[in-house]
Amino acid sequence: MLTSTTRFKRAATLLTLAASLALAAPIAEARPGSSGGMGSRGSKTFTAPSATQTAPGAAAPIQRTQTQPGPAMGNPGMNQAAAQRPRFGGGFMAGLLGAGLLGALLGGGFFGGLGGIASMLGLLLQVGLVVLLVTFAVRWFRRRQGAPAAAGHARTEMGSGGPGMNPSGMNQGGMNQGGMAPRGPGMGAAPAAAPVAVGKVAIGPGDFQSFELALNDVQEAYGREDVARLRTLATPEMAGYFEEELRANAQRGVVNRISDVKLLQGDLSEAWSEGQTEYATVAMRYAIKDVTLDKRSNAVVETGEPEAVELWTYVRQRGGRWLVSAIQQGR
Repeated sequence: MLTSTTRFKRAATLLTLAASLALAAPIAEARPGSSGGMGSRGSKTFTAPSATQTAPGAAAPIQRTQTQPGPAMGNPGMNQAAAQRPRFGGGFMAGLLGAGLLGALLGGGFFGGLGGIASMLGLLLQVGLVVLLVTFAVRWFRRRQGAPAAAGHARTEMGSGGPGMNPSGMNQGGMNQGGMAPRGPGMGAAPAAAPVAVGKVAIGPGDFQSFELALNDVQEAYGREDVARLRTLATPEMAGYFEEELRANAQRGVVNRISDVKLLQGDLSEAWSEGQTEYATVAMRYAIKDVTLDKRSNAVVETGEPEAVELWTYVRQRGGRWLVSAIQQGR
């Protein structure tokens, strides 16, 4: 039988261990879009981009998007996105089990009152009852679900025109620095509820110049906290995500300073059209100085990695200007 002092010591040890793990968590990058995959890729939003030499691993899935998955869109991409979302009962059951084990450690089951073997048997019985109740609740909840929501895609109005820049590492004329030809448009996403006609888009040197220029401009505007400029470089959806990140920095009392952004290598993952809307996903490896400073003391709070590999998706209305519509981290 555990004494109250022993139970208190074990509880204190567990709390100390949890606090240590929290403090040991890695520091997240602070550059724009580094908090997780975000944005929209049209009908391919829930489909992983094609691998390239620059980003040979699977890209991080898009976790924040305004694109609504439809019934027919769910075949390869919806499963991947659904795997990222908590299931009804999964985290709930884990919490109950954790609570029960902690209770047993402290000398009681879920509801306390028994010790030793009796406490463990009571705990198992209570877990079994809870499993039955949760299973019943899940089945009832699923039966109450209506038909899947109709698919929809976030549409944005695009401007026209835009300056170019000689790219230092972006794929031009079919080859990149690593010698890899651009990939053609992928056809991985199944059509949404209303079929989307997916066509090919030719990407040329001028497009790659625009992609590199947008990479530099977005990072520069983000480091200056220039929200107005960000709204001219990205879709309203992405500009909204950038603003959320900047507001979060302001609440923490920090500012993210970005400088010396230089494209090292880039190649085309896929390019496609959906009606008059054209998309291009580009893998880019670039150097960056990413420092987070305390606004009051100007002391360094965080320092980001010197290089990043990301997949940026750009969108435009045919003949218009490319805007950033999604950012995913490469692996």
